Amino acid sequence: MSVALITGSAGLIGSETCRWFHEQGFEIVGVDNDLRAWFFGPQASTAPTRQRLEASLKRYRHHAVDIRNADAVRDIFAKIGPALKVVIHTAAQPSHDWAARDPFADFSVNANGTLNLLEATRQHAPDAVFIFTSTNKVYGDTPNRLPLIEQAQRWEIDPTHPFHIGIDESMSIDQSKHSLFGASKVAADVLVQEYGRYFGMRTACFRGGCLTGPGHAGTELHGFLAYLMKCAVNGTAYRVFGYQGKQVRDNIHSHDLVSAFWEFFRAPRSGAVYNLGGSRHSNCSMLEAIAICEQISGRKLQWTYEEDNRIGDHIWYVSDVRRFQSHYPNWKYRYGLREILQEIHTACAG
Repeated sequence: MSVALITGSAGLIGSETCRWFHEQGFEIVGVDNDLRAWFFGPQASTAPTRQRLEASLKRYRHHAVDIRNADAVRDIFAKIGPALKVVIHTAAQPSHDWAARDPFADFSVNANGTLNLLEATRQHAPDAVFIFTSTNKVYGDTPNRLPLIEQAQRWEIDPTHPFHIGIDESMSIDQSKHSLFGASKVAADVLVQEYGRYFGMRTACFRGGCLTGPGHAGTELHGFLAYLMKCAVNGTAYRVFGYQGKQVRDNIHSHDLVSAFWEFFRAPRSGAVYNLGGSRHSNCSMLEAIAICEQISGRKLQWTYEEDNRIGDHIWYVSDVRRFQSHYPNWKYRYGLREILQEIHTACAG
């Protein structure tokens, strides 16, 4: 039977990927040691999701292995061998705030962990497709140098600029402030590209915007949309950092991202790079997100404003997904912003 190996399998994107590929008939090997609980505390633990996967997917096998452990990673790959058809690497330290607290841990998870997985794939299943969840933070703060216009509720880009549709893959990742998290993800991103270009492996980097959905264990340091709705439902105070709360993010539902993974798996390329977020289809400012959360929850959000923005944070980021759409025209969005927040609200209120 064909095997799909998914790192971060109990996380938001990982668990969605497990369910999707299991439905397609794959045997699923999940790799997740719940580092998220260490990063963000017990409230962010992915253990409940792991338990649901083990209970609901009959062909799911879990390995509580740290991807920084090269020997343990190699052992898993060696046992699977050529039956391994696809690796979807979603495990990461995902917060630029947290990365500054422990740069060694951040880099070892994001960069060294990715290298361990790439090399294990090359040694034991070189024909497998390798899909990496990268991030728009690889562009650093270069997006902040775009001609931005302040509006009443959001920042916007000059409508005559070529990136008005969204930021495409031509934006430089050089000469900008990334945050240490962004730098470790750049290293991983370039490694994934290089294993495709140098060794001819079938690899792809998906540079995501805000990845979200009802399965997101959102915290203040990561997963703003899920955490925002959680605060609205629970009455928890929320903090907005900088830019008058008008900073813009595009938001993509985990289902829509994983459906893109599937399209790439079916017709892979080598060293591919795609910006994939909510694009103009699904984006909002912080102020706009707060208003929608209040409408859906029927509760007033208690929030405060702090003038200092997070280091390297984007003022405006909307993805241009047209490269991916041109390569994979069957891929379509299923969820818009309000549908995403409705699902998150249902999950929080339940």
